[in-house]
Amino acid sequence: MLETSRLFLREFKISDAKKIWELNSDEEVLKYTGDKPFDSVKSAEKFILEYQDYKKNGFGRWAVIDKSKNEFIGWCGLKLNEKNLIDIGFRFFKQQWNKGYATEAAQACLNYGFDSLNIKEIVGRADKENKSSIRVLEKLNMTFWKIDSCEGFDNAVYYKIKNNERDNLQ
Repeated sequence: MLETSRLFLREFKISDAKKIWELNSDEEVLKYTGDKPFDSVKSAEKFILEYQDYKKNGFGRWAVIDKSKNEFIGWCGLKLNEKNLIDIGFRFFKQQWNKGYATEAAQACLNYGFDSLNIKEIVGRADKENKSSIRVLEKLNMTFWKIDSCEGFDNAVYYKIKNNERDNLQ
């Protein structure tokens, strides 16, 4: 669906279930998400089969594939969240942290949202202790908006960027 210099972003496939299960089995990866691990690979398969965001909204979270290895390294994408905001999110295996993948993938998603979907505003949310995710949101030229609750966290930071206020992200 999307391509950057190092990555492909595409819809989840049932063959991604084992990797999604592994990703969500790491306590450190889930630390600031409010999510619970999947019980099994079968639970991850069920999640993929029931994932309706692509059909319902025309966008969603996408598998991120390292082009050089053809390997699933995480996910990134847009989501219509529980507060009716369009939200950018990302999650990567720990061994992929600090390599710029989250920023690269998220920039591609923002560009897609603004240029192809004509979205007017995209938000990013992170637990206030999640310094790495906050740094990614800032690298995306998103600006601090507010502190509010977010999926089980009382003091999440919200950032946002409007289509008409952005630099063209490449």
